[in-house]
Amino acid sequence: MAKADEIRELMRTEGAAVAENTRAFNDGRYASVADLEDYEALKSEARAIKEDAIERLPELIDELEAAVEKNGGTVYLADDAADANAYIREVVADRDADRVVKSKSMTSEEIEVNEALESDGVDVVETDLGEWVLQVADEAPSHIVAPAIHKSREAIADLFNERFDPDEPLETAEELTYFAREKLGEQIVDAEVGLTGANFLTADTGTMALVTSEGNARKTVAATDTQITVAGVEKVIPSVDDLAPFVELIGRSGTGQDITSYVSLLTPPVETPVVDFADDETPLSEFDADRDFHLVLIDNGRLAMREDDQLRETLYCIRCSACSNSCANFQHVGGHAFGGETYSGGIATGWEAGIEGLDTAAEFNDLCTGCTRCVNACPVEIDIPWINTVVRDRINREGEQPAEWLVDGLTPDAEDEGAPLQKRFFGNFETVAKLGSATAPLSNWLADTGPSRWLMSRALGIDRRRDLPEFERETLVDWFAGRDATVENPERRAVLYPDLYTNHVQVERGKAAVEALETLGVEVVVPEAPSSGRAPFSQGMVATATDHAERVTEALAPYVADGYDVVVVEPSDLAMFTREYDRLVDEDAFATLADSSYEVMEYVYGLLENGADADALAAGDGAGVAYHSHCQQRTLGLEAHTVAVLEDRGFDVVTSDVECCGMAGSFGYKRDYYELSMDVGGRLRDQFEADGVRDRPVVASGTSCLEQIDALLERQPRHPVELLVE
Repeated sequence: MAKADEIRELMRTEGAAVAENTRAFNDGRYASVADLEDYEALKSEARAIKEDAIERLPELIDELEAAVEKNGGTVYLADDAADANAYIREVVADRDADRVVKSKSMTSEEIEVNEALESDGVDVVETDLGEWVLQVADEAPSHIVAPAIHKSREAIADLFNERFDPDEPLETAEELTYFAREKLGEQIVDAEVGLTGANFLTADTGTMALVTSEGNARKTVAATDTQITVAGVEKVIPSVDDLAPFVELIGRSGTGQDITSYVSLLTPPVETPVVDFADDETPLSEFDADRDFHLVLIDNGRLAMREDDQLRETLYCIRCSACSNSCANFQHVGGHAFGGETYSGGIATGWEAGIEGLDTAAEFNDLCTGCTRCVNACPVEIDIPWINTVVRDRINREGEQPAEWLVDGLTPDAEDEGAPLQKRFFGNFETVAKLGSATAPLSNWLADTGPSRWLMSRALGIDRRRDLPEFERETLVDWFAGRDATVENPERRAVLYPDLYTNHVQVERGKAAVEALETLGVEVVVPEAPSSGRAPFSQGMVATATDHAERVTEALAPYVADGYDVVVVEPSDLAMFTREYDRLVDEDAFATLADSSYEVMEYVYGLLENGADADALAAGDGAGVAYHSHCQQRTLGLEAHTVAVLEDRGFDVVTSDVECCGMAGSFGYKRDYYELSMDVGGRLRDQFEADGVRDRPVVASGTSCLEQIDALLERQPRHPVELLVE
């Protein structure tokens, strides 16, 4: 099935359920973390613990092994899935077990232990409700925390009624839950071996922490006399005391709960009596507690990831699913598209690349658009978009290369190898933009002809339903060079960075920015400058993005040294300057540019707060306007500045609470993802077409947002700064 067809089918069959549940989790996260006075400090503390644990992992594994053995348990360090399964099968065979009951464990999914045991004739029963539903349906999980998130209540009812043929058809959630509890209870009682995962393992005491929404993990441990725990080596942390920030964060981050229903700290072998359920006369206190415990610690690529400077951060992951719940694309397709063999969502790229290999990661990596919505959501501050970019770069370099004659000259990038033609085209948009402006309006007419659209669809995978950008013959830099305007006795001096779209396509927003700043007493310059590198960065062309970043910092350095502020119109370019350049350029060069850079409406807000004459700007006089901010603008915490400036000037502002419009730069142009892009944008369209909003003009801060809104609505949007100079 073609990728576009697969995505379309998943949107049709699973999209509604996934969207409803992930958005509920995400909204719950916002509400729950708002109650924490020290949320950011907790995240930093959790991050520091994981950094330290992974740094000292070999010694912590030795300490954990000693603690477990002192308690009377056994530790086995498995090299890979086959090694782990061989050991588990041996333990089950030695116990002569007919049934193994399991609590939810993504690591057991990773090694496919169910299949290994079933090949020996062992009955394996998932006791987590969601996992059991999928076991009955013979399906793979779609979510790290809520495996059956893609199934509606009605679908589960149909499944149970068909499979089990109950006396009375099951319909309500209460009926389904009660039925499952009774069914699973019977099977837990008859099991000999319990198998669990572990959210965390403490090296000092051998304690395992299980964080669950159901009581099944405790039953799995208590009802059997042999317990096997499988866990990746990255789950080890130094001490029980270190659990505190994780217990605070994991439930809030994953499902929006202040604390998960069950937080179990077990130091196995546990001393709970081993109950003979057939004996209903002997008091519980008279049963002995002769239990067998096996901890299977699994490497399976993790120790190699630890040595990989770019993938290492993946090991800090606590499997909370916040990156999935906050991701617009995941909300519409779920983990069956946005996921690999085991793991799903934004962090899945790192896991699948490290455990399964780049081929598996390549199947879904492009669904991460780098919007950074997951950055602030991650409770251990993992830079998930960077991991996705690095893996994309590696996938590019291992993939089939385009013919040299196709890219030579047309794509003057810094890639020694790698990147298919589509990515090299989008990654070198600076060349396209310069050529487009130099030959406009002919270039615009030619690009929109039938043969050109057919060729771009076939060769570059650009969807023919998407309108193409129209280049301006006079760029912003050219327009500014032809002006004589000066500001007498300027309060500040600023260099307005001419990003690609502001310079070549949406020139009017650049002109408005210049005029607004000059009106507020700022001396402005608009120099020639390279593109920020956002385009190649988004395509995984890290070498080219680095080259752009180095040239940009070099071009802007003299202005910054001379006391100029750097004002940026496009939020994604500001994010490059203040976030991504930290990975691409010298530390001092990054710090200098980041400290001097501002988004244009943030800068206007600062000028007004510091005494600039607001009345010099255009007045709204109560006019209504609908505003949508850019993903990365929200990540950087800058949305409020735009709203504050517009309201200060008398505009009645309705803001969108949709965090992603779905365009995401080149993503919305690509044929494989066009329908997903528009489906994501549907929520924004619905909000802006609602009663009381549909008649308002629309403003948006980002290039992608402006293009997407133009496609979704009949109202052509503008940048907010344009309202200030009317």
